[in-house]
Amino acid sequence: MAQPKACCLVSEMLEETGFDRRKARALKRQVLEGLILLCRWQLERMGTEPEAPRPRRGPRKVAVQ
Repeated sequence: MAQPKACCLVSEMLEETGFDRRKARALKRQVLEGLILLCRWQLERMGTEPEAPRPRRGPRKVAVQ
């Protein structure tokens, strides 16, 4: 008898746990909406903060004793 393929075993396992195509699609949608929300939040933060010039840092003088 031939060994079952890994993809079939995974499908069976997911089916037994109740994780079907509809739940997978809902989870994917939720993750993508979360990413969109994160990106919008980042864009808002970038737009509200004034762009302050960064001070140039050169070499520091250190006193040697």
